[in-house]
Amino acid sequence: MKKHSSAEIAKLAKQVSLRPQESPLKIKSGKHALYLGIPKETALQEKRVALTPEAVALLVNNGLEVWVETGAGTLSKFSDNEYSEAGAIIKYSAKEVFEANIILKIEPPSLTEIGYMNHNITLLSAFQMGDQNVEYVKALNKKRVTAVAFELLEDKAEGMPVIRAMSEIAGSLAMLIATEYLSNVHGGKGILLGGITGVAPSKVVILGAGTVAEYAARIALGLGAEIQIFDNHIYKLRRIKHALGHLIYTSILDNVKLAKSLAEADVVIGAVRAEKGKIRCFIPEDMVMNMKPNSIIIDVSIDQGGCFETSRITSHERPTFVKHDVIHYCVPNLTSRVANTASTVLSNIFTPILLEIAEEGSVGEMIFCHQWFRRGVYAYNGSLSNIHIAKKFNMNHIDLSLLLAARM
Repeated sequence: MKKHSSAEIAKLAKQVSLRPQESPLKIKSGKHALYLGIPKETALQEKRVALTPEAVALLVNNGLEVWVETGAGTLSKFSDNEYSEAGAIIKYSAKEVFEANIILKIEPPSLTEIGYMNHNITLLSAFQMGDQNVEYVKALNKKRVTAVAFELLEDKAEGMPVIRAMSEIAGSLAMLIATEYLSNVHGGKGILLGGITGVAPSKVVILGAGTVAEYAARIALGLGAEIQIFDNHIYKLRRIKHALGHLIYTSILDNVKLAKSLAEADVVIGAVRAEKGKIRCFIPEDMVMNMKPNSIIIDVSIDQGGCFETSRITSHERPTFVKHDVIHYCVPNLTSRVANTASTVLSNIFTPILLEIAEEGSVGEMIFCHQWFRRGVYAYNGSLSNIHIAKKFNMNHIDLSLLLAARM
């Protein structure tokens, strides 16, 4: 074996040191590490989960530590084993999960769950103004929670991604449910939602001209139904006609025209969104009384108070009731009927946001660097920061834009 001199060995070592060397991926750690908690939903009828196992794997690979409560994905058909294989840490109690510094869930946390939280954490969940009270807001502020509401959250194009996505699903489901309850199986009129040769098409009235209405109308048009859409905003009516590409009947919410249309309708879809925190009821009881026997009302807006005076909340187990010979379907959270699809859609929205938070290093930086994210914040560091919520509950609020100006 040939012996090398010390000079040759030094020369060889110098050459090797110039080559690219393998190094481990840097993972964020220390006091600024992000721990994401996904608790099991406890609200009645909620079957969705905020992240799929595939999304968890992506977040873990980008440096986040994800804690998933056991059984969180079961009703959406995602197992604990799938989350564990994706890199999540399975926690066996809600209290453990709520110790994370970011909580991601679907429904607003209960007062008990807020009690589990540490101070100065971030909550990403729905707010559901129609169901909330002053006690809930005060409990969050006492823990100095920074809270982001899904229904207020915007994207970079100033759209509302969660509202849009869930509305697409709800609109499609509304018409599928209508076809089910028009059949004889559920005591309906025994008619097909659509047009058959030699048979007049069924008539569908849709209140509201937003995303729910658009996707409900797409299904109804595909089946051959006759559609009428009512809304108080002309620009929305113009938009939906353009989006559907059909010459459909549209009208403002004129009581005379509306009463005539309701009296002739087989299906009425209530899809009006609350505006500026105000919930409006458009259809009085006397109009419902004049509807045809065994026609059906599907009130998609029931979780915001409903569009009909006769509406009351029902459940997936007992979804309908009959009043004035009209079948009422008033189940809130329609999207839980297809929990796997809905969870996947939500996961696709939340994952890029969480990755951007990780890139910024904290939720605070995310709030001050991105206006589209800041608009979803309704509580910040112990204070209410949404003017509409503050007005409803007669509470003081802070303006985040003023804090931003002070920081600059």
